[in-house]
Amino acid sequence: MLLDATPMLGRRTGIGAYTANLVSAIARRAETASGELQVSVTTWSARGRRIDDLPPHVRQVGLPVPARALRAGWRRSPFPPVELVAGRCDVVHGTNFVSPPTLRAREVVTIHDLTYELHARTVTPDVLDYRTLVPRALARGAHVVTPSHAVARQVAERYDLPHGRVTATPLGVDPAWQRAEPLDEQDRHRLGLPARYLLFVGSLDPRKNLPALVAAHRAAREQEVDVPDLVLAGPAGRAEGVAGPGIRQTGWLEDADLRRVVAGCRALVLPSLDEGFGLPVIEALACGRPVLVSDVPALREVGGGHELACDPSVEGLEAGLLALLDVPDGEPERAVRRAWAAAFTWDRTAALTLDVYRAVAP
Repeated sequence: MLLDATPMLGRRTGIGAYTANLVSAIARRAETASGELQVSVTTWSARGRRIDDLPPHVRQVGLPVPARALRAGWRRSPFPPVELVAGRCDVVHGTNFVSPPTLRAREVVTIHDLTYELHARTVTPDVLDYRTLVPRALARGAHVVTPSHAVARQVAERYDLPHGRVTATPLGVDPAWQRAEPLDEQDRHRLGLPARYLLFVGSLDPRKNLPALVAAHRAAREQEVDVPDLVLAGPAGRAEGVAGPGIRQTGWLEDADLRRVVAGCRALVLPSLDEGFGLPVIEALACGRPVLVSDVPALREVGGGHELACDPSVEGLEAGLLALLDVPDGEPERAVRRAWAAAFTWDRTAALTLDVYRAVAP
């Protein structure tokens, strides 16, 4: 089997984390499969960039070909087939919306969400290409995997696919999140964080709805002085134009720091207009933290009833932020959140994905 590992290049956001953890979990299973599983990855990169942290026995293969050039070709025709640029394989998995055409290999494609269809005004031209590339892959018979059952239902309905063509493979959470401890005073000082804070972790993608969250936080503080500061972490932590009273920005955080920042927050807030899964939500629950999410199906699914949901408008988010002040956060509540999150494992993601590979393999 061949997986597209391009999302693993550079700093990894949600899809990069999904791809890296999926590859690692599949590799662990391959080690005990007596040679039954042969795992390779490829990257669409003109410079042929190497991935430094691949698991043992996972090979990186393929010619140095830029992703943009490949997509331009695939928008118009089934050329070049994946075998021409990455070698022979039985199953090829496009982990990031794009499934390459093949000569003989069977196709699997991960559709993380339908933002490119449902919120087209919020995405880049490259993402809009999915409106052409996804239907082409489906017409060739690609099997779809999704990060949540909510997205599986949306995809089946949008593309009129039978039940057997779409499989939900819910994402996982690294066990390290369960063990994360809050920052001590010295590390809070190093990162410029107060003792009490709300937390947003994410990118500046318009669908993340960050401007509405910032405006809602400002309005909530005008209503109630006890609303904690809002900390922006990840790419959003370097956003321009959001500085102001009660707003802290950390920039990009290494994994160890991020886990501790999440573990110490009063609550995590994810106000997205749309999500396919919402990794920060399950990671915060694994730390035992309360979460406030926008009322979209995937986030309600991942929250499992342990989330507080609100309308993603400024007014809805303001009400949600004020309601967070009354959310119980004793050890019994934290234990329940951790127990829910513990069911989400990357091993389960890999097992479900491997079932798909075996079902479609020639």
